[in-house]
Amino acid sequence: MAKTELRRVCVFCGSSSGSEPAHVELARELGQVLAGRQIGLVYGGGATGLMGAVATAVMEAGGEVVGVIPGGMFTNEIPKQDITELHRVPDMHARKALMYDLADGFIALPGGLGTLEEVFESATWTQLGLHPHDKQVVLLDHDGFWAPLDGFLDEVSALGFIAARNRAILRRATSVADALELLRTGPASQKPPYVA
Repeated sequence: MAKTELRRVCVFCGSSSGSEPAHVELARELGQVLAGRQIGLVYGGGATGLMGAVATAVMEAGGEVVGVIPGGMFTNEIPKQDITELHRVPDMHARKALMYDLADGFIALPGGLGTLEEVFESATWTQLGLHPHDKQVVLLDHDGFWAPLDGFLDEVSALGFIAARNRAILRRATSVADALELLRTGPASQKPPYVA
């Protein structure tokens, strides 16, 4: 199976740091590894929380950071200015479309409703063949944050609502290296079309 070249990875994560310092450390580790492997970061453009932590780590390590933020959110979300590129777009739909287009795959760190929405939408786009090529989604944690969701997806698949080939679009990793390897290799069982 051909491996995907990872030029840029889109990271979904919270604009909050959450209550666990380990999540911030994981965001920083991911940023350092991306920069070290010369993989650019695409993200939501924020300066705070896990978003700010991953972007700062990439920049500090000499990497590329592309942020995408809707103009209307400047009152609620502080855009990070000291990055490679900051795209201002009109709304959330334009934000996600550009983020998806710029990235070769997706990694989700811990986050809230916005992160969950991005995870499911990007996976659904892969299922429907809306991305220009197959793009995987990896849930990254080292403390079980994503384990309940991963188990729920297994149950939904077992009940016949998600075909096995579509379930394979979205997987969980417990290390940064494993997450990147999953994005590069993709699931062996996955063959288009993805629609069940």
